Amino acid sequence: MSQQLGGQPIIIINQGTKRSRGEEAQRSNIMAAKAIAGAVRTTLGPRGMDKMLVGSTGDIVITNDGATILSEISVKHPGGKMMVEVAMTQDDQVGDGTTTAVVIAGALMEQAEILLEMGIHPTVISEGYRKGMEKAIEIATSLSFKVDPKDRKTLIRIADTAITGKSVESAKEKLDGIIVDAVMAIAEKTDGKYIADEDDVLIKKHKGKSIDDSELVRGVILDKKRVSESMPKRVTGAKVALIAMPLEITKTQVKAKIKITTAEQISSFSQQEQNSLKKLADSVISSGANVLLCQKGIADPVQFFLAKHGVFAVEDVPEKDLKYAARALHANIVNKPEDLTAKDLGHAEVVEEDNNLDITRISGCKNPKTISILLRGTSDYLLDELERAVVDGTRVVMDAIEDGTYVVGGGAVEIELLMKIRNYAETVGGRIQMAIEGYATAFEIIPRTLAENSGYSPIDKLVALKNAHAKGQKTAGLNVYNGEVIDMLKEGVFEPLRSKRQSIQSASETAIMLIRIDDMMITQSPSAGQSEM
Repeated sequence: MSQQLGGQPIIIINQGTKRSRGEEAQRSNIMAAKAIAGAVRTTLGPRGMDKMLVGSTGDIVITNDGATILSEISVKHPGGKMMVEVAMTQDDQVGDGTTTAVVIAGALMEQAEILLEMGIHPTVISEGYRKGMEKAIEIATSLSFKVDPKDRKTLIRIADTAITGKSVESAKEKLDGIIVDAVMAIAEKTDGKYIADEDDVLIKKHKGKSIDDSELVRGVILDKKRVSESMPKRVTGAKVALIAMPLEITKTQVKAKIKITTAEQISSFSQQEQNSLKKLADSVISSGANVLLCQKGIADPVQFFLAKHGVFAVEDVPEKDLKYAARALHANIVNKPEDLTAKDLGHAEVVEEDNNLDITRISGCKNPKTISILLRGTSDYLLDELERAVVDGTRVVMDAIEDGTYVVGGGAVEIELLMKIRNYAETVGGRIQMAIEGYATAFEIIPRTLAENSGYSPIDKLVALKNAHAKGQKTAGLNVYNGEVIDMLKEGVFEPLRSKRQSIQSASETAIMLIRIDDMMITQSPSAGQSEM
């Protein structure tokens, strides 16, 4: 962009900058938002389809998880990138509902396009959307139900809803129980509120057998085997020592030479080294430990002495896994073996090596602060999707336990939002009323998409849902398997309130930001050989 001053052009913006103004910029953002929403819309719901994504290196990802799909595809349009950010934010904050958030954002932009064509100013639309968002969050909160953190039956229904529709749902009954038991085991009550840290659930994947062989381990799974075959393969009543430093003779920090002139000196030097290594092993043995997890290496003589006393030892344990073990076992990680005492030891019922999987299981921990889930599957693609499903399930159960609230699914909340926000719009009046009504209409997209993805007429199902809600059936939703409008509360289709609130808020705020943009300036790299002045 340039201006004239005294006949001389003054360059204000680099000539390589691509600029879109006014209606062109608005249309561009609307088109990008609709395209991103359209890319994931067919994956919504229990009967949604999967996407196959092939990377530049040939890596294949098969999933219907909205966040995974959008993170794998390359989006260049800035408005499109903001839509991708909606999914990423939803995934970070809640762990599920990413597709719902993106689809709602796309519908809000579609309604904004209609309002702009009617001559309503973007500022008015933004204000209406903001009022609508505040009302939507208020209504969604009023539609929520309380859940006790110890109500395993309800928590299983919440996990089940998150997993339903994934390609691994054939084993969802077993996975539901594993997920809920894992989260309930690590949830802690602090100042009257429950807190569940997702980092306290360790997920390990191993190819082979079927999904049904997945299991919950009340302890830690290590991708390591014992360091010596002469050590016991299984230890019951385990007393576990955790050491961060290597159990071997370390090199000096400075260069040094030892001059040996006689055979006696060689023998003495060797004996001294042997004694030093034996002391390292004796420090572990004298503490009462019969299992050792070492973050670094263990010298062969130390392995021999430990094996002689029946100690099960694992070396080169990753720091992250060692910290997991410390929390699960209620143990302390010590730097030096000579600092190890009986008070530092952790306790577990069984520590054993699994030769089939080349892993070590530490199980039977009393009140573990961390817990492990071992996932099994016949292929890497299936294991990756299984992991995504379990992560989604654990996150939503954590959300429900922490907040103590949930709402029903099946499009019931969205229909209630649609009808109540429209009623609210009538009390506002003016042009903002039209913007709020447009905001309300956007929520039709969820039940409409559920019907379309299940092979039913979206018009017929929307009419049936609206009739049910008009009669006061607030929890009426669409059964995607038979097309009937049923009570989702009785059916047990539950989602955490946090997921619904976050999807409404992130979608609305992104739409508000995009609507207010009337000028886009995209700086492009100068072409080869072109110089700037």
